[in-house]
Amino acid sequence: MSSLLLLLPISLLMAVLIGLAFWWAIFAGQFDEAGTAGQSILDDDDTPAISRDAHKD
Repeated sequence: MSSLLLLLPISLLMAVLIGLAFWWAIFAGQFDEAGTAGQSILDDDDTPAISRDAHKD
């Protein structure tokens, strides 16, 4: 029983801190452009550098 008196407030405090961190992340714009990184992989030029240099001549 005494362990509950210690663990319950700690877990509630951690839940509030995680909620505040998530709230900050939403309003700080951390999730605004979630698709940009995935799209940059698809737009990447996959040709080897040697063949790119050969086509420049």
